[in-house]
Amino acid sequence: MADFFPEEELLAAIDLGSNSFHLAIARLDHGEVRKVASMSEKVQLAAGLDADKVLSLEAQQRGLDCLSRFVGRLGSVTPQRMRIVATNALREATNAQEFIDKAQRILPKSIEIIAGREEARLIYLGVSHTTAAGGRRLVVDIGGGSTEFIIGQDFEPLQTESLQMGCVAYTRQFFLDGQINPMSFERAKAAARKEVTAIAAIYRETGWDTVVGSSGTIKAARQLLMQQGLTDEQGHITYAALEKLREQILKWKHTDDIYFEGLKEDRKAVLPAGLAILMGLFEILGIEKMGYSDGALREGVMYDLLGRFRHEDVRDRSVQALMARYYADPRQAERVALTARTLFEQVADALKLDEEDGDLLRRAAYLHEIGLAISHGSYHRHGAYLLEHSDVPGFSKVDQLRLSFLVGLHRRKLRVETRAQVLHAGGQSLLTLCLLLRLSVLFHHSRYDQVVPTFVLSIIDEKTWQLAVDQHGAEWPMLQADLQQEIVQFANWGIELDIVQLIKAEIEA
Repeated sequence: MADFFPEEELLAAIDLGSNSFHLAIARLDHGEVRKVASMSEKVQLAAGLDADKVLSLEAQQRGLDCLSRFVGRLGSVTPQRMRIVATNALREATNAQEFIDKAQRILPKSIEIIAGREEARLIYLGVSHTTAAGGRRLVVDIGGGSTEFIIGQDFEPLQTESLQMGCVAYTRQFFLDGQINPMSFERAKAAARKEVTAIAAIYRETGWDTVVGSSGTIKAARQLLMQQGLTDEQGHITYAALEKLREQILKWKHTDDIYFEGLKEDRKAVLPAGLAILMGLFEILGIEKMGYSDGALREGVMYDLLGRFRHEDVRDRSVQALMARYYADPRQAERVALTARTLFEQVADALKLDEEDGDLLRRAAYLHEIGLAISHGSYHRHGAYLLEHSDVPGFSKVDQLRLSFLVGLHRRKLRVETRAQVLHAGGQSLLTLCLLLRLSVLFHHSRYDQVVPTFVLSIIDEKTWQLAVDQHGAEWPMLQADLQQEIVQFANWGIELDIVQLIKAEIEA
């Protein structure tokens, strides 16, 4: 991947939020992301979740209709320069894949469902790039289904958390059918207080100098307070001002009756719930005043994407952190990664693998032994579990699942039934990467730095691979035994692995 991003190139981010879907298109301007177009629609995906977390067909259709309109604005952005992320509603939905499958027929790029802490990290990235630095700051983002809390300094998050409370979810829970009364408001605020209590101690201990809010709920509250002269000259929100806003809202008995100049109709329905959450977190965290930033998840997604083009990929930092946390042997990981890269380069064109596939294989090679920190027995399965269920900055849940498959299948038997699971998770390319990683590990069972036998991997046809190996090295007898066993495993997945002697002419070629 190139180590620069041309300033004439556009990049885009789509945020499939629980309340709203957002599209942002931007251009790089002297190192900064400058938005040139944006769209936002209230889809209220979270409102379509029933008691069993099943997303209704009506809510799905609202989302698909919105995405169809977004796609009309994406013609000038290449798929390599866009990301589409989904948050809490699709994290929660038991039939999320049903919606994603429909959406993928519309969208030019795959949807990434991101974990709550990854959402928090990206929100902080967006806020930190669009707000002047001011020491350590607490960033709060109240969404439709979840609320993110981040403490960070400069561009680095120090604490990230995502709590299950949001303006759409709380509207359904506490303001049924739009009815407003003091008891419902206090119940919603108490629920928010209870949620925030779980993180209050560690956040207070970490501390902050300033507090910044982002996204729709806090933006709307701030605008209403500013209209009435209830903010200071910098537009900060205070608890006293929120109390006055609460008193005004409780004069109405139904959300349809709420009227403030400039307040959109679709924001009325979720305003009481959003305000209750905001007041609850002010109380528990002891916040004195809160500023506001236009930067949010979609801006963070674009800056994160930009970092990948500049070789500042947070995913690689996460890989190194996981290796350190679980005491993976860095020398063995490097050996396997180098061999994996060689094998990948030999077959990438024939198997139509791209650079993203190569990056996934490389990261799996570095992480393939992290399960040893738990137990030597079945360590590949332990590593797979860690990768699937950990919060790993920079990775979507789908990416983590694919890494999990690669690490979990790098040794032992390849079962016929597992093949279908791999194909479902990542298609033929993921299946291919699994086989390449297995071969890479085989070449380094001795764990020595000595040169491995020279090898050339060729693709004869879609079901036949040929591995030519220099059979004169000291490592050949042990490798030969491993490869003979591997022939059986490849066959379980429908691939014939043919092992032949590498002749001198092939080595010179």
